[in-house]
Amino acid sequence: MSHDSTAAPEAAARKLSGRRRKEIVAVLLFSGGPIFESSIPLSVFGIDRQDAGVPRYRLLVAAGEEGPLRTTGGLELTAPHGLEAISRAGTVVVPAWRSITSPPPEEALDALRRAHEEGARIVGLCTGAFVLAAAGLLDGRPATTHWMYAPTLAKRYPSVHVDPRELFVDDGDVLTSAGTAAGIDLCLHIVRTDHGNEAAGALARRLVVPPRRTGGQERYLDRSLPEEIGADPLAEVVAWALEHLHEQFDVETLAARAYMSRRTFDRRFRSLTGSAPLQWLITQRVLQAQRLLETSDYSVDEVAGRCGFRSPVALRGHFRRQLGSSPAAYRAAYRARRPQGDKPTDVEPTPGPAAPGPTLHPEGPVPLQSRRAAASAVGSGATLSTAATASVDNGREMYVTGRASVPGQRSGA
Repeated sequence: MSHDSTAAPEAAARKLSGRRRKEIVAVLLFSGGPIFESSIPLSVFGIDRQDAGVPRYRLLVAAGEEGPLRTTGGLELTAPHGLEAISRAGTVVVPAWRSITSPPPEEALDALRRAHEEGARIVGLCTGAFVLAAAGLLDGRPATTHWMYAPTLAKRYPSVHVDPRELFVDDGDVLTSAGTAAGIDLCLHIVRTDHGNEAAGALARRLVVPPRRTGGQERYLDRSLPEEIGADPLAEVVAWALEHLHEQFDVETLAARAYMSRRTFDRRFRSLTGSAPLQWLITQRVLQAQRLLETSDYSVDEVAGRCGFRSPVALRGHFRRQLGSSPAAYRAAYRARRPQGDKPTDVEPTPGPAAPGPTLHPEGPVPLQSRRAAASAVGSGATLSTAATASVDNGREMYVTGRASVPGQRSGA
């Protein structure tokens, strides 16, 4: 999906201050940050791979607060630099933040603001977006984060245009990514932007990852209620919608159940979930269709009816837009990749009220990684116009790099 950002031309024209160097990447670490996300930029920018054709960056690891920094598993880290290292970097990466409910240290926020004012590129991976938002660097900009935290980011920082569908968002001089592995996607995108497709492809081969994944976070979303929705008056309306997806209703129906005008309902719903109600409803119907295709033998026409779509044509259109594949192709790829011994259920439970608890639809007996692999396989190989294609040959995935990325672009172009 392309995104024309008004910030991109301005960002492209900005120049680094004299003391900053484009090749220097500073990674800002905090105590309590998960070690996986923290290690991604260290591995991408901190290892010399010039023998493989990857241009070298100079890495500075900086502590965003007093150490030692504690991370996953009780490990303690000691960063070789403090916040002063940020003053020399052309790129500053915040790989994660320990808590979406607590404010980052003001000294670190000031350092990020100064870096941005002096022309540095600022990057937030996963919950690192919360640090960028707290610094005011995402105001009026598009951004993403892990889909679980997107509603909280949108609610806490209403001036940020949060899009939970994207793997990453490049707004020129400020970039954000979704959770965990999407951080690798964004770091590869940065290498591609700086040094071209060949360098990014060489690095991807070293990391044993695809040079570029297509699609977004839709295939990974579940139907759990957003973290902060429980006490909100709209919670009952959202729960009702999830329990009645098999019925045909629209956003006006939901607004009426909330005793609100459509305009007020749209505004309240977006502030609560980070998504427009119509897009949210379509996404939930597609997710339901995805599960039925995995766990039943219903025809595509029957699946459309059981997910509230007015016609199979509507299902196919929305399914392809969200997952990059037709329903039939998704089912075929999913079953081809399903572990031996797993079979779709013969009987689908009658639609009705969901079981109690925050998660309103179980994953079912099939491993989630199989569902993701199926979506990835058909989503990447559905069309030659996608940025990358994937094919399966004897169980091995082969990736072909496509169109280069440009500033102001979102993932999945």
